[in-house]
Amino acid sequence: MMTIEEARKVVSELRKRILQYQREYYLEGRPTVSDREYDRLFDQLVELEKRFPELKTPDSPTHRVGSDLDADFPEVRHSVPILSLDKAYTPNEVYEWMVKSSQAVGQSLSFVLEEKIDGVSIVLYYREGYLYQAVTRGNGYVGNDVTPNVRTIKEVPLRVDFEAPFFVRGEIYLPVAEFETLNAQMDPPYANPRNLVGGALRRKKSRETAAIPLRIFVYDGFFEPSPPEHRLITQRLQELGFPVNPRTVFIPASEVVLSNIETLVDRFTQERKELPYQIDGLVFKVNEMGLRDALGYTEHHPRWAIAYKFEAPYGASRVKRIEIQVGRTGRITPVARIEPVEVGGATIENVTLHNQDYIDDLELSEGDLVAVSRRGDVIPAVERVLEKNETAPLYRIPETCPSCGSKLVIRGAHSFCPNNKSCPAQLKGRLQFFVGKDGLDIEYLGEETIEFLWNEGFVRRIQDLYRIPWEKVYQYPGFGEKKIELLKRGIEESKKAPFERLLPALGIPELGPKVTELLIDAGYDSFDKLFALSDRKDHDALLRIPGIGPKTAERLIEEFSNPDLRELVRDLSSLGFATEYRRTQEHLPQVFEGQTWCVTGSFKSFKPRDRAMEEVKKRGGRVVSSVTGAVTHLLAGEAPGSKLEKAKALGIRIVTEDEFLRMLGPSFSDQ
Repeated sequence: MMTIEEARKVVSELRKRILQYQREYYLEGRPTVSDREYDRLFDQLVELEKRFPELKTPDSPTHRVGSDLDADFPEVRHSVPILSLDKAYTPNEVYEWMVKSSQAVGQSLSFVLEEKIDGVSIVLYYREGYLYQAVTRGNGYVGNDVTPNVRTIKEVPLRVDFEAPFFVRGEIYLPVAEFETLNAQMDPPYANPRNLVGGALRRKKSRETAAIPLRIFVYDGFFEPSPPEHRLITQRLQELGFPVNPRTVFIPASEVVLSNIETLVDRFTQERKELPYQIDGLVFKVNEMGLRDALGYTEHHPRWAIAYKFEAPYGASRVKRIEIQVGRTGRITPVARIEPVEVGGATIENVTLHNQDYIDDLELSEGDLVAVSRRGDVIPAVERVLEKNETAPLYRIPETCPSCGSKLVIRGAHSFCPNNKSCPAQLKGRLQFFVGKDGLDIEYLGEETIEFLWNEGFVRRIQDLYRIPWEKVYQYPGFGEKKIELLKRGIEESKKAPFERLLPALGIPELGPKVTELLIDAGYDSFDKLFALSDRKDHDALLRIPGIGPKTAERLIEEFSNPDLRELVRDLSSLGFATEYRRTQEHLPQVFEGQTWCVTGSFKSFKPRDRAMEEVKKRGGRVVSSVTGAVTHLLAGEAPGSKLEKAKALGIRIVTEDEFLRMLGPSFSDQ
């Protein structure tokens, strides 16, 4: 039995090692231990602090996992006003501001250029070397205390080697690749990473925040006395262990010329598309701290800084009509069909309108002329009405489902069709999802074929796919012997899908690949266990799983109580599908550790191709769905898409199927 003194020594050593490993991984980008070894040490510390709670300190790394306690987000007044920034929209406006600032203080000034991270602003307060408060910007004078949630962000130092009180400003963000992965599981999805970050910071239980891989860049430090230059403040922040954006640029007074500012703005504008995070502008600041006071403030902004804003490209188009889509979960989504318009190099004809509140805020009617953008350079959005169609009323979502006529119900901000048993749109949506890329990715079975099989009455439920009367399908044009043999082969092969692919492919609300992984890791690795959990109405068991919140737990209990789902699982089991997770080799060589992979094209050895990415994850690699500057390897098969050209332009390593198989080595062929 370990004594408390023995435990104190072990805990102290564990904390020291874990904090060092965190610094190496998150700040220096040079990890010296494997993820497995790090997790082992971390779990050991958690266990010791549970046994000896008196040993837990404010800087313990275990704060990163969050807690189950509700947060009520009390209001906190900032030490100094956290003001907005004045804005410029051309390099010339930035240059004129620089010249004006130098004239105001009677001497030439130097400046710093920083990327304006598109995230959520945060102020971190430190006292006696410990993080004691993290406060949102709020209205600039009063913000919300979100300290427990911010403590879960691994890059935020919980303790620093600086005893005097000070505070720092930073921006919490979510990398694009992580956002895409998480957002694919959200219902409804978030419009952009910033919105997801804002929601994560306001989770009532910090363990839910801990499940989201938030990051931070710190860009300002307030010390007493202050170092004389902003770049010296940045240097001090780095020495104290804060993550500072390495792309910050120092502009000496001798280089404050219009041509240089234009070059810098053009460079950052071009590079922003390849960054692993989103930026919506650039910030220029006076470098000399003493002269900032001389320049002073307005009620709205400091005079010693200005933000250059990237203007989102807009197009003007007319709303031809608004249609209602019914999703596989019954969620009702209004979609504006607009006259084709080119925005940011893409032609837009359809724009999601989300819900009635969104439409009401726009005061939108059919026939309106609207401004259309691509938020984050990706997501089409109606930003505002430019010209009203005075003859049409404001659009209202109908009260009944356009597919089955059921009366819609309101859940949160969205309308839903409650008829999940027989609503044609929901049934067909679940079928399309099951066979599609986000489901089992059944080879040769595309949307057009599903549409045909549906329209002719051959399929209505997922299990119907495995009982199609092919002798009748032969009678239809375009369905010759060869095509039908390929369809039969693809459908038969899909029965080999492992449990971890089958479960999320069923289209159960709130149950995507990430939640599936969490359930399996927690021991709920079979349909029988999940059904038993539902029969017990054991919400608490689900809530004890980090990353699963009350909404998800409630929906999972409800869905696994559904007799139709149980009938489907019985049918799939009788067809030979795996209904429990089968453990594979656990100690595979971690040859892809520290690498980020993406995939394009089709493969002989991996059908569906996501199986290749599963091999990457088993060997320590990270997998993303789109090519960005963060990707290190692109696995390219036959008939690759646009990802290949983008990867080549970014200098990303292209890996062929044969090369990939050699990289997997005997550990793959032996499985």
